[in-house]
Amino acid sequence: MRLDGVLAKLITASVDHGEASSDEPRAAVAAILRERPGTEGAELFFIRRAEQENDPWSGHVAFPGGRREPDDKSLLETAIRETKEEVGIELGISDVVARLPDVPAFTRSKKGRLVVSVFVFVLHRDAEVSADNAEVATTLWVPLALLKEGAGKETFELEYDGKKYEMPYIFLHPGEHRLWGMTYGMLMSLLDAVK
Repeated sequence: MRLDGVLAKLITASVDHGEASSDEPRAAVAAILRERPGTEGAELFFIRRAEQENDPWSGHVAFPGGRREPDDKSLLETAIRETKEEVGIELGISDVVARLPDVPAFTRSKKGRLVVSVFVFVLHRDAEVSADNAEVATTLWVPLALLKEGAGKETFELEYDGKKYEMPYIFLHPGEHRLWGMTYGMLMSLLDAVK
């Protein structure tokens, strides 16, 4: 999947949800695409979160991002700030190509349901990744074509609140990283947009 074709489809699929009121619990993530010279097509960036006791997404594969801070002027600014803090990639407003549908994140917090905005960025330049912090265990770039083909797709059984669920997931770099849950839904939304 060449990056220029992906971008053309993403631009037409972009949605605008406006900004939520500042008292709603909100978060934003950055789905970052790139195409390096000599490669077969676009790649998508993921992090694997560090293992932390109080983090409900501890160890999960995700896009960089996090909760909106009071000083963030917008959810887009949240995605940009969190990406720089977590992996050192400096994104700018000019790098945004689309906004995907918002995703509800069900937490056990008493603050209610967290809603996550998904912004798609494209890098037309080299970006050095530095994930030497307590939040990120590792980073990986995955060919978008492999994700679109469904390579590594499987299901597993999850028990939650006494109920069993069959959860879809994808092994990235087979057997090493399981992408599932909220990020899986975000990825499916991205892949649907670039059909």
